Amino acid sequence: MTDPARTGSGGGFAVVELFTSQGCESCPPAEELLTEIERDARKRGEPVFALGFHVDYWDYLGWPDRFADGAYSARQQAYARAFGSGQLYTPQMVVNGTVEFVGSDRRRAATAIASALTAVATTPLALSVEDAAGGTGGGHRVVVDYQTERPPERAVLNVAIVERGLVSEVARGENAGRTLRQDNVVRAFTSVGLDTERGRVELEVPPDLDPRQASVVGYVQNDGDRAIVGAAAIDVSAEPG
Repeated sequence: MTDPARTGSGGGFAVVELFTSQGCESCPPAEELLTEIERDARKRGEPVFALGFHVDYWDYLGWPDRFADGAYSARQQAYARAFGSGQLYTPQMVVNGTVEFVGSDRRRAATAIASALTAVATTPLALSVEDAAGGTGGGHRVVVDYQTERPPERAVLNVAIVERGLVSEVARGENAGRTLRQDNVVRAFTSVGLDTERGRVELEVPPDLDPRQASVVGYVQNDGDRAIVGAAAIDVSAEPG
């Protein structure tokens, strides 16, 4: 059953997306901040949902980020178009799809999250999860059932699997010689049109995913202005509700 402390079905919530890369020397402080944001929110029972999207455009420096995906770079590009900046940079933090800033800026992050938590979630969302073995390529799939209310027209449901406690020894690139510990790393992601209030989403996840350290984050986003209007999270290892 979804933990009500990890949903945004009543008051405000904050979806914090960080665009980052292991090949970027400015990114580790932002990743540490993302870890703190998620850890502190769990302690306080606040609906703050942290996601680390690793982009692939730093890979040319000689260190291919094992968590990077071109789809995450494309997601960041879509935000750049929505913000009217056309600019891609790391680390970049985006809160609730509408506020962006340098991802290591603690003051801006605290202000944006506090503001988001005072808003009202207009589209309640609830999740339940089933971890089902038997995917292709040696991996497996996570099946997520969702229920929402009053989804906006042309809204999409984003569903991510994020994993905590990941460690990488970086041999090349700007962070050569460093050991990076990263949390809330997006390991699988999909977006589906939200045409009905109930449905099911299946995600293929990497075979090395540790379900004990993973969570599902779901969030409803307007297709036009990119504003996020509802969110919830549940641990992958939780019992289906």
